Amino acid sequence: MDMMPILSSLKKRRVATGLVVAQIALCCAVLCNLLSIIGERVGRMQRESGVDEEHVVVLQVAGGTVNDDAAAIARGDIATIQALPGVVAVSASSLVPFANGAWNNVVNISQGQPLPNLSASTYMGGEQLVNALGLDIVAGRDFLPGEFVDWGARGPGGESSPLPSAIITRAVAEELFPGRSAVGEVVYSIGDTPLHVVGVVERLVRARDGGSLVDYQHSILLPARLPYEGFARYVIRVKDPADRERVLEAAGSAVLENHQGRVIVRQYTKTLQELRQDYYRKDRAMVLLLVTFCIALLTVAALGIVGLASFWVTQRTRQIGVRRALGATRTDIVRYFQTENFLLSSAGIVLGMLFAYAINRWLMDAYEMSRLSLAYLPAGALVIWLLGQVAVLLPARRAAAVPPAMATRNAL
Repeated sequence: MDMMPILSSLKKRRVATGLVVAQIALCCAVLCNLLSIIGERVGRMQRESGVDEEHVVVLQVAGGTVNDDAAAIARGDIATIQALPGVVAVSASSLVPFANGAWNNVVNISQGQPLPNLSASTYMGGEQLVNALGLDIVAGRDFLPGEFVDWGARGPGGESSPLPSAIITRAVAEELFPGRSAVGEVVYSIGDTPLHVVGVVERLVRARDGGSLVDYQHSILLPARLPYEGFARYVIRVKDPADRERVLEAAGSAVLENHQGRVIVRQYTKTLQELRQDYYRKDRAMVLLLVTFCIALLTVAALGIVGLASFWVTQRTRQIGVRRALGATRTDIVRYFQTENFLLSSAGIVLGMLFAYAINRWLMDAYEMSRLSLAYLPAGALVIWLLGQVAVLLPARRAAAVPPAMATRNAL
């Protein structure tokens, strides 16, 4: 199709053309950033935790008078839960993914270094911690029975029991020891304590990731039996997912009988899948809100294109009639308006991409948002192009449906 008539027509309507291009540019800029935020939130919700979520439940208890041996209470709880039918493994744990708890420690490769290498969630637990979480060890081994210490126990001189070893995630291993095996290496954490790395797990999400896409798999496991000191979190892995609710109910009743005066913290006594759902509730609400805003934005833009295209069709009735009289088909008329809209959309998209980066830079500085991915620019452009073509189709078909003689007569 000859582009000169289209460009000439747009040149005569500079103000209207400029407004349409500006509207499309603003729509494209906002849409690209919204798609980026939505994609980031969805990606965060879909992260793999590394835990066997389908088979893991969490029991949290609190309260009670701890006049007895705190370590003995914890041992009694674990033995009672382990004896329940359907339980594969159980362990007290300092952290649980998606439970809104956070205990982070620096992990270094040299003792006493001034700047830390990284910060990692610190999971402490007893002999069955790795099995209870259902973690996949990809290098090295699990903790040996002799490596576990009673956390909080003091020696004759009042010193804390030293932790001999650690298991780290693959993400931590690759960052601290790139290009070589981490098993057998020494890392320093929790008061600059030397820890021998005995194993590497595929992944274990930070108990509270904070939305970061960089370090959410920075976690470390330590062999420490946790005493009951007014609070305990037990990770229970069941054989059959259908038994999760039954095991939770039975485990809760059992530990309350084991030591009087305690209560079940219902907010965090759930399956791990339920904890994940609760943890990402705000993210899901944000995604729904942003999707709704995108739909509203595109609807307003489409209505603007339809209104302006209808107005231009009315103004160019005579031009349409003449083109029809000279042999232009209905398809030619429709294609004319679609091509015109494509040119306007393309100009708006080019400006919109520049605006999108400007908005993203502002969001990064003001709200610590992540950088806009280049993948969202063509996605936003495609949506705007399709929107423009669909929005202009009705006015274009209405123009093409006017008989040539009637169009010319009405224009005279």
